[in-house]
Amino acid sequence: MDCFRPDEKSHPKFGASQQPWQPVMTVNTASAHYWLNWRVLLCALWVFSSVVVGAILIWRYEGPADGSARAQEEGRAEDGRQKSVGTLYDDESWRPCLKDIHPAWLLAFRMTSFFVMLTLLIANLIVDGGSIFYYYTQWTFALVTIYFGLGSLLSIYGCHQYLNNKVDIVRPDIEQGTYEAPRSSEENANPHAVKESTSHEGHFARQTAGFWGYVFQIIYQTNAGAVMLTDCVFWFIIFPFLAIKDYDLNFLLIGMHSVNAVFLLGDTALNSLRFPWFRIGYFLLWTATYVIFQWIIHAIIPLWWPYPFLDLSSSRAPACYLMVALMHIPCYAIFPLIIRLKHFLLARWFPQSYQPVK
Repeated sequence: MDCFRPDEKSHPKFGASQQPWQPVMTVNTASAHYWLNWRVLLCALWVFSSVVVGAILIWRYEGPADGSARAQEEGRAEDGRQKSVGTLYDDESWRPCLKDIHPAWLLAFRMTSFFVMLTLLIANLIVDGGSIFYYYTQWTFALVTIYFGLGSLLSIYGCHQYLNNKVDIVRPDIEQGTYEAPRSSEENANPHAVKESTSHEGHFARQTAGFWGYVFQIIYQTNAGAVMLTDCVFWFIIFPFLAIKDYDLNFLLIGMHSVNAVFLLGDTALNSLRFPWFRIGYFLLWTATYVIFQWIIHAIIPLWWPYPFLDLSSSRAPACYLMVALMHIPCYAIFPLIIRLKHFLLARWFPQSYQPVK
């Protein structure tokens, strides 16, 4: 979504743009007349309505339900009444979706994704300078890079736990009270001790995630919507316009609008993260933050808009803002559908190894 640049230059190294589209600033965005009108009022209504909806969803559903921590301390299994839709378990941030896949494979994928995306982001920064963060594309691309960086650290922690036998790969029957802990040498020599241990482990309660686990989950779901919004708008709306103008796409432009989705979908295929609908609230807040950021800059400095549909001087601005706000729903809905398909196929193809999310 960063193709509309007034200072687009030819970069032979990455592919030159023969006919760059150059936006022209037709009005003074820093004047009071620009902001004090009905168009801005309606656009502000759409933006702040999104903020309110997002905040309410997060306040209502985020985090584990009351009493789940106490249940863990007492060593009792959490049942449906004690869990909330926002509950996240500690191992879900690094555990693959199949028991036969070692956590190290997920770690390797995340580290590879992190370094590739970081390299692209640095290359983009070197070629076009710090002004790249004027665009929603780079905001989202940087957030996906952070996701893979944090995911790599959590996967390193998970591999450490796994290799030191501090945690076992959770089996589908673990929350049904039939989980059997790995046997030690002493337990193998004393079958009665194993029976007692198994009986005790029947009350095993999974540990809920800590602060960074929840941050990781939030970034994941924010990225899911933002990446779909960024790439869909570019390839289905902006790209046809560029094709008409004979605009040659360069390497960085293609990478910024494809690599993020490819890596995020790859991680989705491997991970065990759940995807509750209410976290669309973070996606709404993410986009609203970008829009408010643009408004503040333009209210202070007379400046061209990075995307034409953000220009508040147009009589179509309220319709454009409403359309973009409504686009958040289908863009976010794509990932739950993909995840449902993933679970359906894994349960059918790998029934012995598949670990359903509970």
